[in-house]
Amino acid sequence: MLDITHIREDTEEIARRLSSRGEPVDLTPIRDLDARRRQLMTELQELQARRNAASREIGAAMKAGERERAEELKREVATLKDRMAALEEAVRTTGEELEAAMLRLPNLPDEDVPIGADENDNLELRRWGDVPEFAFEPKPHYELGEALDGMDFETAALLSGARFVVLEGEVARLHRAIGQFMIDLHTREHGYREVAPPLLVREAALIGTGQLPKFAEDLYRAGDEHWLIPTAEVPLTNLWRERIVEEETLPRRVTALTACFRAEAGAAGRDTRGMLRQHQFEKVELVSLTRPEDSADELERMTRCAEEVLRRLEIPYRVMLLCTGDMGFSAAKTYDIEAWLPGQARYREISSCSNCRDFQARRMRLRIRAAGEKKTRLAHTLNGSGVAVGRALIAVMENHQQADGSIRVPPALRPYLDGLERIGG
Repeated sequence: MLDITHIREDTEEIARRLSSRGEPVDLTPIRDLDARRRQLMTELQELQARRNAASREIGAAMKAGERERAEELKREVATLKDRMAALEEAVRTTGEELEAAMLRLPNLPDEDVPIGADENDNLELRRWGDVPEFAFEPKPHYELGEALDGMDFETAALLSGARFVVLEGEVARLHRAIGQFMIDLHTREHGYREVAPPLLVREAALIGTGQLPKFAEDLYRAGDEHWLIPTAEVPLTNLWRERIVEEETLPRRVTALTACFRAEAGAAGRDTRGMLRQHQFEKVELVSLTRPEDSADELERMTRCAEEVLRRLEIPYRVMLLCTGDMGFSAAKTYDIEAWLPGQARYREISSCSNCRDFQARRMRLRIRAAGEKKTRLAHTLNGSGVAVGRALIAVMENHQQADGSIRVPPALRPYLDGLERIGG
């Protein structure tokens, strides 16, 4: 959530920066609601002050024997109470309308984020690794997986419908090994603390990280109280909701390997073959909590941690700085890491690392406090994929495929596969 004071004081500039995301933003209704609420609160405070003064005057009149004056003041107090009750209700409803409108505003892009409409306007920052050259026509992962009797899309469709897969045998084992390798790398070498969070969360958690209320159609509801998580970012970031965290304990870095669930409502017709875009998938998530002055450096560090996964897996990749029109709702700045997929002969996103600054912290009422200080301030939160397990499986299979249809196992994964050097060989 944005700072209403900031909107109040610099409306045109905030509207300009928000509109750079691709949709014109009119902040007039929010300013009007804010002004109305402040007016109501001022009036309420004035009535409260008059009621208190009248109550004191009643006592003085009674002591002075001025019964008629006392009765007149009592009638005034009763009238004031009725008016105050109406004002309190108006303040409440206006505040709810204001909050609902504020919750639908995306985060402000950082000043160094390129202005653009979509992925075509993203800025490539660097590349790593050589794109593999094959002496044969490389196959996409779904053909490789089906030939290895390790990917069954037909049975998955019978069980669950489109955008699901059943992994079996060595392919399932390879998928499990990739997830285990990544969580070990981040906890043992990158300083993240492993967490096993719930996969079901309440609505407030999704509001806190920005998935609700705007993106309900992309989520799965589970009963009256709970929603399935679209990413472990939701429970991990909410670990500190409504708390005051001591600054000397920062940064805090946590990670989790979880299943994720997405309706993919906005992806109709895209990536329908294979397992690139699934309703259910596994992902290793990275989340950091920092002081405001440290979050820019933490974003660079988090991105390097995600890059290291691909380097260890020997996957060529590039790092992209997303433009304003391609960033996620809660992000102020985002780096996408795109892995090379020979089956498509193109780079595809495999990780996204974002600095949300104080946007989520304001929604979650998450604050930090320096040692010896009474005053608190909003924390900064960051999140990133470290990385998506299914997409890493795709990248490993396609980049390390052999002419006979087998898959070379990168050395980093071999300890998790009892030293196996290839599958399907």
